[in-house]
Amino acid sequence: MEKLPRNCICMLLCPALLCLSACGGMQSAPAASASAAVTDAAPVNLSWYVHYNWFSAQWGGNAVSDAITEKTGVSINFITPTGNETEKLDALIASGSLPDLVTIGWWEPQLQTLISNGYALALNELADAYCPQFYNDADEVAIRWYTQSDGNFYCYPNSSYLPQDYAEDVSLSSNQTFLVRKDIYEAIGSPDMTTPEGFSAAVRAAAAAYPTVENGKPLIPIGAHAFTEQGCDSFDKFLMNFLAVPYEKDGKVYDRTTDPDYITWLKTLRQLGQEGYLADDIFLDQRAQMEEKMLEGRYFCMLYQRTDIIEPQRARYAADPNSAYIAVDGPKNAAGDDYTLPGGGVPGWTVTLISKNCANPGKAIQFMDFLMSEEGQKLTSVGVEGENYTMQGGKAVFTPETQKLYDTDYPAFVAQVGADNTYWMLQDNTMQARWRSNDDPALSQMQQWAWPYTVYTAQYDLPLADGSAAETAEHAIQKLWGKTLPQLLLAPDEATFDDILAGFIAQRDALGFAEVQAAATLQMQAAKEKLGMR
Repeated sequence: MEKLPRNCICMLLCPALLCLSACGGMQSAPAASASAAVTDAAPVNLSWYVHYNWFSAQWGGNAVSDAITEKTGVSINFITPTGNETEKLDALIASGSLPDLVTIGWWEPQLQTLISNGYALALNELADAYCPQFYNDADEVAIRWYTQSDGNFYCYPNSSYLPQDYAEDVSLSSNQTFLVRKDIYEAIGSPDMTTPEGFSAAVRAAAAAYPTVENGKPLIPIGAHAFTEQGCDSFDKFLMNFLAVPYEKDGKVYDRTTDPDYITWLKTLRQLGQEGYLADDIFLDQRAQMEEKMLEGRYFCMLYQRTDIIEPQRARYAADPNSAYIAVDGPKNAAGDDYTLPGGGVPGWTVTLISKNCANPGKAIQFMDFLMSEEGQKLTSVGVEGENYTMQGGKAVFTPETQKLYDTDYPAFVAQVGADNTYWMLQDNTMQARWRSNDDPALSQMQQWAWPYTVYTAQYDLPLADGSAAETAEHAIQKLWGKTLPQLLLAPDEATFDDILAGFIAQRDALGFAEVQAAATLQMQAAKEKLGMR
């Protein structure tokens, strides 16, 4: 998923029980219309679509979800894609069978489709009718960010940060890291991997010294996030951020894809691919396969989100800390500049909506508010007080039994306790930092490594206007890049690489790249206005 509280969060009037009082103990307010009525506080089942095929948490049977159901009367039936995520959500939209709650990434094009086409209910209207406490538990800047031209907001984010958080808290940490398997890295002399030459030499050395890992399976020299129809985070956005490729120049959005430093490093990776160091696995595997290979310790190095390696990292650390992964300095630009790794922004990570299909929207908004409240955040973060943790010196300390489970069998911890943001869809890291400690030995080194390089970039995260020509062109260009990036990495020689890149640039220009850049610059300026940045 770490931060100090924001001022507006610090002004919470009281924990979630106030909402239960203000909202009639989870009872409905007088219905605005018959179709929006919530009958009473009797148990209610809500369906919740989570737009990630790797999300496998279940509701019920663990301490956290059972406690939430007891307090709210709400039980959850999670619905997740089993294959292609985009196809699943598009099918739900087309068939009119959206679940009660929907959680998707703020950048997903379906978000604007859901809002613009009336598939999502206005959260402010539901809060006005059923739960005024929502406004005390919500962040006013996040509300303003997501307010549409009609004056309503239809979704609320998790993991949302403000610019001032970065000025107030030096321990804010980007998720983006360059990871190496500690024992292999140290065995080849802990080499400098910041230059193309040093990176390439280290990869070759690791593969030569460790052709297989301890289970007899072949080493994968370079790991990466999954390739999608829009590219690969590791080899586009993350690599650009490690190279400190600017987001803007001279007040205009910058063309990061053709930055000279970025092209140099893509060519470095291409050369390694030609030599056989880009395994087929990285072009095919999805997150489930990658987590299995992380657990087996098969990757030597990877540009990867540290929060996506938590479970296999804990397991490896518990078995042998020296065989776990650590963050080290990775690729740098030719000038050797510090990395510019994005931390969270106001948009957050994902957003949650209440669909128009929801039969109990009042109950749904009250449930969302409970999860957003201090009581809900404590439950999802550290579990049930007295059963899973006790408060000591203002911090939550796991009971010995819970701590042992957390340290030695994290899957069992998730199944039995359900804390540590198993249900992350409305997590507020800023609030949770009040009582959470960051002393997990398996994870803290990766987090602390990123502290000096974490920057605020939400001013570049405002999506283009839904349905606009620029948005249509942007999606077409993203899909073109998704096809081009693997071709560049797998090009048999540099001349072919150059031809493929030139072809991509010509095609994206024909698709309307100039219009996209102009629209993105306007959106950047609008985002800066929303954030009070100049």
